[in-house]
Amino acid sequence: MSPSPLRVVRSSRGFVAALALVATPPLLAAQQAAAKAPPSSSSSAPRETFTFEHLRKLVGVGGVEVSPDGRTAVVAVSRPNYATDKTESELWAVDVATGATRQLTFDRRSVAAAHFSPDGRTLAFLAPDSAHHVQIWLMPMSGGETRRLTSHAGGVEHFAWRPDGNAIAYAATDSAPSRVGEDKFLTTFKVGDQDLFLRQALQPQHVWLAEVSGGSAPRRLTSGSWTLEFVLPPGSSPSALSWSADGRTLAITQVPAPESGKLDSVHVALLDVATGAVRPLTPARRWESNPAFAPAGNLVAFWMPREGRGDLGWENEVWVAPADGSAPPRSVTRALDRNLFGAEWMPDGRSLLVTGNDRTTTGAWVQPVDGRPARRLDTGDLVINGAFGYDITVARKSGAIFFTATTPDRPSELYVMDTPASKPRQLTSFNAWAKDVALGKYERVTWKSDEWEPDGVVTLPPSFDPSKKYPLVLVIHGGPTSASKMSFGTLPQLMAAEGWIVFQPNYRGSDNLGNAYQAAIVGDAGAGPGRDVMAGVAMLRQRPYVDATKTAVTGWSYGGYMTSWLIGNYPNEWKAAVAGAPVTDWQEMYDLGDGSVTIRYLFGGSPWTDTTRAKAYRAQSPIAYATRIKAPTLVMSNMEDFRVPPTQALALYHAMKDNGVETEFVGFTGRTHASSDPVNSRERSRLWIEWVKRHLGDRVTMQ
Repeated sequence: MSPSPLRVVRSSRGFVAALALVATPPLLAAQQAAAKAPPSSSSSAPRETFTFEHLRKLVGVGGVEVSPDGRTAVVAVSRPNYATDKTESELWAVDVATGATRQLTFDRRSVAAAHFSPDGRTLAFLAPDSAHHVQIWLMPMSGGETRRLTSHAGGVEHFAWRPDGNAIAYAATDSAPSRVGEDKFLTTFKVGDQDLFLRQALQPQHVWLAEVSGGSAPRRLTSGSWTLEFVLPPGSSPSALSWSADGRTLAITQVPAPESGKLDSVHVALLDVATGAVRPLTPARRWESNPAFAPAGNLVAFWMPREGRGDLGWENEVWVAPADGSAPPRSVTRALDRNLFGAEWMPDGRSLLVTGNDRTTTGAWVQPVDGRPARRLDTGDLVINGAFGYDITVARKSGAIFFTATTPDRPSELYVMDTPASKPRQLTSFNAWAKDVALGKYERVTWKSDEWEPDGVVTLPPSFDPSKKYPLVLVIHGGPTSASKMSFGTLPQLMAAEGWIVFQPNYRGSDNLGNAYQAAIVGDAGAGPGRDVMAGVAMLRQRPYVDATKTAVTGWSYGGYMTSWLIGNYPNEWKAAVAGAPVTDWQEMYDLGDGSVTIRYLFGGSPWTDTTRAKAYRAQSPIAYATRIKAPTLVMSNMEDFRVPPTQALALYHAMKDNGVETEFVGFTGRTHASSDPVNSRERSRLWIEWVKRHLGDRVTMQ
């Protein structure tokens, strides 16, 4: 994932979110290729190959925002600082006509969520104050001092300008109830449907309104035991606030209580700003999120799974409903048959810009709301950044489309399409250094598995010679609702530089090939996807340059689940394995993970209420087959991973160790699903690669 913040928010609902944070670096993909060997690299190719030192040069570009007149784009530019172990970000302005850039913020270190005022004169953004609480700051674009708008004790989560530009609505966390006397030493709290590592009760998030003039204190608009949609960082962004054109109503998302296991009950509601009254947009009470008022204010677009079903495997669709409730909601994207996690109104108010994974790239379409077919944007070889939300937006007046994207050999930059029919043009060159680095070549591959035709991505070593044989290393994506795509990624490039062919399969359950393929994983979490992966491996082993005797399988999160499943069910196929944050026991995921009881959507109910169902939980858990494992396996996990508790990694480690299988367990500190700081994320990749390298024949010493 890009280290930059994304402007477009991403869903955090239920089970899909439980494993959707794909902790491996951005994935790679390439053009379709025939079975014959690709051409070898040109003799004029750069001599320098991609190394860990290049991670210091990598610049994140994301969070694109466009001025109302369409002349200026603003992006967050982030760089790793290994001396402080921080990824530091600042805002930069980009002239759309010339591509000229200028830095807007200095020494902020952590800036995100920039939004222009409706008149374009002021830029609001989020950044920490001196007490490290995130607040809203206002920067005049004509020059002058930046000032802080809010001083909220719990910090600001996200915000939205009122259409008149005189006020900003924002989401903020309530303060915990104060305790006095001896009670201040009490540490008890009610847990509910939460994760194993919850340290204190989560407080609700509510809506506030701040006048831009600063003449009065911010006013609370909502209260109660319910909460706005929330996430556990580093998860996907929650649903944004959206104003009606007249500034009288806010579209929000509600959850019954601040418990992660209740995020399946998220639904869209409309808030009357004057009275504080809240009413649901539709009769549904589950799975609705990310509302957005149409420019005229008469319609609200929002996300909801097909048929309103939250079962893992049902595509997320974009729905539209009248704001006055005069007609039922309807899906406007059913015909696209893609899992969509982006929807922004075009200036005409009659169509939406929607985005989702499509084969091994990111697809973007202009979708009319009247039922006419969507028109796909031609982005060429560019893969728009994001997962479960995408870094793409449309200029309010001109309709020009801006996005950040990568290619297999080019890290993130900002691009613009002056019209939906235009070709993209590159506006920034923050990662120009990459053109002097020899990178692995890519190809998109397909194969047959049962009734399906899965696809995936193969990365070849930079110095590929089809007359030689190369080890095959699998990097399996997490999710499972995700996909390996044709985007620049550090881990596959580092592996390709080792002289390995890297294979990233999109097994059933991936969200790039339609609802039927995505839904095929329900009730078949391991065996079916396992057959898909093994059929892809068999296809690649037919190639003369693949050394079939040297194959390693690796992955993180659901990729760790697939790794654990494959080494237990196909024990003789692997020379080495790396299981990162591995799901190994579904009942433990139900009991201990932040997805909590929403895991029931994968199995049709609780494991505690039906013995047959409990057996299904066990049968689809890799730990049930762990005594069969033979491959030397490195296990890694954060020791307070709320998404996939490390108890699962520990069980896998002990099962292998007690049965004489070579294994090591490396833990990282932190309440997170995967360390995202520069030093530890680099170390994770280093350990990952060195374990594979050791067992493919090149001995190295792990420190």
